[in-house]
Amino acid sequence: MLCSTISVLLDLWKRFQTEQFNWKQRRGKMATTIHDVARAAEVGIGTVSRVINNYPGVKPATREKVLATIAQLNYKPNALARSMISKRTNSIGVVVPFFTRPFNIEMLRGVEAELARVNKDLVIYNVDNDNKRDHYFSELPMRDRVDGLLILSLPISDTYAQNFKQAGMQVVLVDSYSPYLTSLVVDNVTGSYHAVKFLLEQGHRSIGFVNGITEGSFKFNQANDRLIGLHRAFGDFGLPFEPEMVVTNEWNRQGGREAALKLLKRSYRPTAIFAASDMQAVGVLEAARALDIQVPEELSVMGYDGIEVSELLGISTIQQPMRQMGSSGISKLIEHSENPSKLPELIRLDTTLITRRTTAKPCAKDHHS
Repeated sequence: MLCSTISVLLDLWKRFQTEQFNWKQRRGKMATTIHDVARAAEVGIGTVSRVINNYPGVKPATREKVLATIAQLNYKPNALARSMISKRTNSIGVVVPFFTRPFNIEMLRGVEAELARVNKDLVIYNVDNDNKRDHYFSELPMRDRVDGLLILSLPISDTYAQNFKQAGMQVVLVDSYSPYLTSLVVDNVTGSYHAVKFLLEQGHRSIGFVNGITEGSFKFNQANDRLIGLHRAFGDFGLPFEPEMVVTNEWNRQGGREAALKLLKRSYRPTAIFAASDMQAVGVLEAARALDIQVPEELSVMGYDGIEVSELLGISTIQQPMRQMGSSGISKLIEHSENPSKLPELIRLDTTLITRRTTAKPCAKDHHS
């Protein structure tokens, strides 16, 4: 008698729960859960999760059944719930120095476009000093806020690189290199070489170089590489390197202007100036205008990067594939995230020489102030 009573009570309780669920569904006060989908499809929660996240290992018939149930119950998986199940945040972190600079903005456009294509979110970690860089490199491997990390234009020590790997954090470098991490680099030495070689082929023999400073202890290899390219071009033409023709300053318009004024006020001024960035090249143009020096008749100007302003002002430049650097970095990061055992790669990207109206053959006479 007791067993019969308990059975009846259990049956009534199940019916009450079912009716309550149906009533709340009708009233719109209770969203369908993954448990509801699993129960209706007669599969485990894990199977529903694998279908939602498009994981392999689910039989086609079972997958179709789960998808049909999801549609029937109008189930919309919560982003947080999905991240808890899959252990993923669906976000990619990007560590970038001085992200408001035009060059970095162009790379970030490529990053953003690729993330939008694969439906992932972007989290930016801006670095403007050594302490912040070290903080991110130390703390990010211990967090679960992003599924992977793209590091732009920041060299990384072997210790930090190995810490990322030990923590299981997928990291890809863009515009810097580590033997422990997949790295996408532009051949800055060759890019600079082609810029100076072009000016030499035009007949210029007095070429000034406006280089960028090394900021903090970031050790921007780009500046060193572009100086090496200049050395090689001079060497190939059998010309001596003149250290006094190299002025180092900030990687911006003001820095370019100040450096160019020093070069152009010399008793024997250059007939061409090669700037390590397009923004510095803009400053060179301003300096030439301030001294009433005609470009390109009296002074040829060559930039580097290929940012939008170089096209607007008609500056000859070395074009870097900035957006490709960003998008390819994300593609590689996702590729390695899906296959963590994949070995680190080194991908080299080429530059392109673009000649515009700021470069020409020099006048026959020497330029004196």
